[in-house]
Amino acid sequence: MSLHDEWKNKLQNDTNKQEYTEFVQRYYSFEQAAYQKILEGYPMELSGSAGELAHKLGFNGEMTIFMGFLDGVNESIANPLDLDSITEDSNIVLVIDYEKLYWNMHEAKADWLYNLKEWDNAIDPDKRNEIAKQYRVSKTLHSEKVGRNDPCPCGSGKKHKNCCLK
Repeated sequence: MSLHDEWKNKLQNDTNKQEYTEFVQRYYSFEQAAYQKILEGYPMELSGSAGELAHKLGFNGEMTIFMGFLDGVNESIANPLDLDSITEDSNIVLVIDYEKLYWNMHEAKADWLYNLKEWDNAIDPDKRNEIAKQYRVSKTLHSEKVGRNDPCPCGSGKKHKNCCLK
């Protein structure tokens, strides 16, 4: 079974709620500490074997949890990884797009990550505010209300009140 499969199985195995909650909380604490290291060392060289990288980021041999981290960061790196083929000896290079990472943290609703003070090292506060605003705007529903006397959106050329509004 691959490390990625182990990660997915841990997430799906919620039969014991307490055990599942403890696992997820442990993941969140490792994840937060890893992002703090990455942001403190910005720009940080993130390459090496999966095992070395896990050790460098503080996962302390928790390869299943490290796979969860890779699963989360994968959408924010220049060359996404084939997660199913990663072993402890696989060579990994993470070239992080920090703005995309910040956006994706908003997408994941991970406020414990996008509110880290260490972001000041990677992206200035004005740019972070702009990204957060763009994210909020992208999630806002917009509707163009057609007025009664406007041309009908069906393209008939008639007023909306004399066409599809009836």
